[in-house]
Amino acid sequence: MEKQEQERFRDSIGTVTSEGKRSWVYPKKPDGILYKYRKWVSYFLLIFLFVSPFIKLNGNQFLMFNVLERRFNIFGDIFWPQDFYLFVLMMLIGVVFVVLFTVAFGRIFCGWICPQTIFMEMVFRRIEYWIEGDRGKQIRLDKQNWNAEKIRKKASKWFIFFIISFLIANVFLAYLIGSDRLLLYIQEGPLAHISTLISLLIFTGVFYFVFAWFREQVCVIACPYGRLQGVLLDTKSIVVAYDHKRGEKEKGRAKFKKNEDREASGKGDCIDCLQCVQVCPTGIDIRNGTQLECVNCTACIDACNNIMDAVDLPRGLIRYASEENIEKRKKFKFTPRIKGYAAVLFILVSVLTGMLFLRSDVEANILRLPGQLYEHKENNIISNVYTYKLINKTSKDYENVQFKLMSHKGSIRTVKGSSILVPANGLAEGTLFIEINKAALETEKDKLKIAVYDGENLIETTGTTFLGPRSYN
Repeated sequence: MEKQEQERFRDSIGTVTSEGKRSWVYPKKPDGILYKYRKWVSYFLLIFLFVSPFIKLNGNQFLMFNVLERRFNIFGDIFWPQDFYLFVLMMLIGVVFVVLFTVAFGRIFCGWICPQTIFMEMVFRRIEYWIEGDRGKQIRLDKQNWNAEKIRKKASKWFIFFIISFLIANVFLAYLIGSDRLLLYIQEGPLAHISTLISLLIFTGVFYFVFAWFREQVCVIACPYGRLQGVLLDTKSIVVAYDHKRGEKEKGRAKFKKNEDREASGKGDCIDCLQCVQVCPTGIDIRNGTQLECVNCTACIDACNNIMDAVDLPRGLIRYASEENIEKRKKFKFTPRIKGYAAVLFILVSVLTGMLFLRSDVEANILRLPGQLYEHKENNIISNVYTYKLINKTSKDYENVQFKLMSHKGSIRTVKGSSILVPANGLAEGTLFIEINKAALETEKDKLKIAVYDGENLIETTGTTFLGPRSYN
C-alpha cells in the first residue's frame, strides 16, 4: 500500500487529491541565487511588456497587434495583411526556437520567460507573501475562522489582485488597439466607450480568475506545452533534475543526524527535509524525476542548495542536468537532433532576413477592370483600363506618386491627375488607363512591367497584363 502511494504521482497530478478535489498549493517563498537571477529577468520582461506599447519608433508604436484592423507593428515596422506571410514566418521561427530550447534545456521557457509564470511568481505570489506571510502562515490563515484579521488580509489581497488584473488588461488593450487610442478613451471617459469598457472588464475577470484561483492549473491542465516534453525531451536534455545516484546511494534517503558520517553509513545525501517539495509552485516532488507539472523554475535547486550548505554537504543534489549526466556522468553535447533544429532555425531566420530586406515601403497592385476589353483609339493606339491600389507601409506621406511603363513604349494616365497622394500608413485607390501603340505589342496578352515613382525616386515595380487584338499584321 505504501509503495502504491509513492507511485501515485505517475497516474495523477500533484494538484488533485485522490478524491478528485483541488489540492491547493502553498509554496514556500524561494530564496537563492537562481531566484535572484529570475527576479532580474522577470522585472526586465515586465518593464518591457508594460513600456513597449507606449514607445514610438519612426512615428509608429513599437509593438502592436491590431487584429481587428489587421495591422501589426513589430519593432516600429508596420506589417499589413499583404505581409501576413512574414508574420507567419516569424511565428514559425518562434515555435522552432522554443522547440530547440526544449530539446536542449527542457521547459526552461516556462520557468524563466513565460508571462503566466512571471506574473504568478513575481507579482501575485509576492503580494500574497507580503500580505498573508509565508507558507505556514497562509495555511493557518485559510484554516482559521472568518474574523477581522482574515477578512482584512483576504479583502486587501483580492482588491490588489483586481487592480493589477485591470492594469494588465489595459496594457493588453494598448497592444490590440494602440496606446494613442487607449489614452484617448481614458481622456474621454468610460461612458463614451461602453463596449470597450465591457471588453476590458471581461479580460480583467479572466486575468483575476487565472491568478487568484486557477494559478498553476494553467501550466498543468490548460497549457499544451508541458505535454510536448514527452515528445521533445530525451536522456540528453538538460532539465531540473534530482541526482538520485548521489541522493539515494545504497541505503536511500535518511534524516540528518549531527556528526554522522553518511558516506561510511551508505546513506544518500538527501536528508528527506521536503524543502524541495514545499517550495515547488506546482506541488510536485522533483525526486520522482521529470514530470509534466515541472516548469523548471529552479526553486527546488535553491532550496536544496541552502539545505546542503546547512548540513555541510556539497551543492548540486538538485541541479540542471541530463539523465545521462546523472547516470553516466556524461557532459552535454550537441546531438544530431539539436543540430537539425538549429539548422532549420538558421534557415528560417535567413529567409526572414532576406524577405525583410527585399520588402518594399509601398506595395502596388494594378489589375485590369473586370469585364472590360481593350479599346481602339486614334493613331493605332490600344487602350486598357485598370484599377490600382497603393499601400503605404511607412509613417511618411508620398505626395507625388506616378506610374511609368518600363517594358513597352506607351503612356499611363490616371483619372485623378498626373500625381497621386499616398498617405502615411494608408492607401490610395483609383483608375488608370494604359495606352500602347499596336505595333509595340507582340501577343494578344502582353506582360507589362510598371515602375512606381515618388518624384524622381523609384519606390516599387509591379506587373500586369495588357490585352490587344489577335492579329498584328
